[in-house]
Amino acid sequence: MPIHESLIAPTANVALEKGLRERIERHAAIAGGFGSLEALALRLGLIQGSLTPRFRDPALTLFAADHGLAVDGVGASWSASTATRAMMALQSRLPSAVIARLHGLLLQVVDCGMAEDLAPHPKLLLRKLSHGSRNARLGMAMTLEQMQGGLRIGMELADGHKGNVMAFAAIGQGSAEVGALLLARLDARRLDEVMPRGALPAEHETLQLALTRHRDALEALDVLAALGGLDIAVMVGAMLVCASKRQLLVIDGMAACAALRIAASIAPPVTDYAVFVRSNNDPGIDVALQGFQTNALLELGMQSADGLGACIAWPLLRSAAALLSEVHELPPAVAMADVSDTERLHEA
Repeated sequence: MPIHESLIAPTANVALEKGLRERIERHAAIAGGFGSLEALALRLGLIQGSLTPRFRDPALTLFAADHGLAVDGVGASWSASTATRAMMALQSRLPSAVIARLHGLLLQVVDCGMAEDLAPHPKLLLRKLSHGSRNARLGMAMTLEQMQGGLRIGMELADGHKGNVMAFAAIGQGSAEVGALLLARLDARRLDEVMPRGALPAEHETLQLALTRHRDALEALDVLAALGGLDIAVMVGAMLVCASKRQLLVIDGMAACAALRIAASIAPPVTDYAVFVRSNNDPGIDVALQGFQTNALLELGMQSADGLGACIAWPLLRSAAALLSEVHELPPAVAMADVSDTERLHEA
């Protein structure tokens, strides 16, 4: 399923934006201004190409894969293995899984390349490319065939998604560090600018050696194959197809930011469909947001790594859409009469 930039339409639409702004202003004239929710509601309307954006079957998708750099201790500060975290998510024992259920988000865990095999589960999507990627310090993390296979798997995954919202987060050991590695190369940043908070000096040294080894990898897909993870490759493919179907992408975490950065190198309009949330306060997230010239929806000072930020932000997204789609539209004459009555009361 090939994806070309032309299949992902930019969301810019002057006529629709004018209609959305007028609709928001009519509602605000009765109830008062909505602050930052107005811009978010406008964005959602443009993404769906509708004056009344509505969501259906939203999904929190956790991408699980093991990274070869973990053999060198990268991601060692994680309290559990990738397989353990995936199983905890499936058993609703991760905070994100609990909050997802609370807010009506479908949880699915995608095995993109875990070293261990999990027993079948209704929420587990088996899309294993291999039992983990290889150590990028010693060679290519993925073969070109594996990288391309990851893109195809992600495309097929998104093509089969029945909803119009997908939240992206990675739960593999070392996924945040590999995401930082990719962003450092793609955005020409120093590694210490993007490293996760609390990373050990040995991890920094290992990642720097990987960067040095693959100094000639500069194009986005070459960088992905040389340094990246199977989970990130699958996310890239899924983001491209979701955007081509005018679906909302909720981006949570360093690995998801790196995946979007690569997707945008293939089709720049993909970023029109993305909103950003934060499950942690790692400095690399700040760098990624600066690169995308945007801000996260919520800044709660969390230090999580399981898509929790996406789950907590979901009611905010629903609320913004409801300002356009659920607030009752008064006839213009009635609305103006109500405004005049309000003004008279203030004068009195």
